[in-house]
Amino acid sequence: MAAPLMTHAMRRCLAHSCAVAVRRGLSSGATPPSVFTRLLLKLDHYFYDVESFLYLKEWWKTKMVTYQNKYFGYVQKRFGAQVGAAYYILAINGSFRFAGQSEWFRPDSAGMFGFMRSPYGQIEEVDLSGTLVDHNGLGNLISQNKLQTLTLRGCPEVDDWFLARLHVFGDSLVELDLSDCTHVTVGGLAALQNLRKLKRLDISGLPRLQSPALVRILLEEMLPHCQVIGVETEQDMIQPERQEPTEDDDASTQSGLRRA
Repeated sequence: MAAPLMTHAMRRCLAHSCAVAVRRGLSSGATPPSVFTRLLLKLDHYFYDVESFLYLKEWWKTKMVTYQNKYFGYVQKRFGAQVGAAYYILAINGSFRFAGQSEWFRPDSAGMFGFMRSPYGQIEEVDLSGTLVDHNGLGNLISQNKLQTLTLRGCPEVDDWFLARLHVFGDSLVELDLSDCTHVTVGGLAALQNLRKLKRLDISGLPRLQSPALVRILLEEMLPHCQVIGVETEQDMIQPERQEPTEDDDASTQSGLRRA
């Protein structure tokens, strides 16, 4: 990150220095600058500010994703794997449910460690919808070998690298929701073949799938016991044709009415 930041700063500094030199040359000359030259200088200053702002915004977003997906190894070492995983889920505004319990734990005014007041065990369901979870943060959950349901609806950082790491839940994961994950491609979905117990998969709203109906067919062949939802195949879209009554049908109907 430091190298690209330094390169960007040097490039903008050089461009700014050139613009300053042009301004000085124009100010020292007797001929006033043309309207076109003044417009170029104004645009240079405007785009310099906009580009710097956009670069800073992207840099800050990357730092936030890295920070939120750090490995809570010290928490797991001190309090155990379940507490470490639970703390990570709540820290990124997710929610979860322990196996054998009906209560869902979410970040609220009661504090991050409110779940420690009740008996806890393995985490069975996790909802990370809309969070910044990525493949690095997934390392906080790999110890949960009883995880059955994972909801990742609308997670902007979930990509093919993330899906490739889900093989650690191959013996437990039953339901997976990938709807509206804009960075998921066919290559990432192919890695789901390791989820041998998967029974329900939601792939709706994936803009990078070129042929969603064909992808659904391939997934159903790859995971024969899994229900793939969110994409309609041609067979689903074909409706049975409505048969128009024939003359023979009308005649038999009328004769039946007369007998009645």
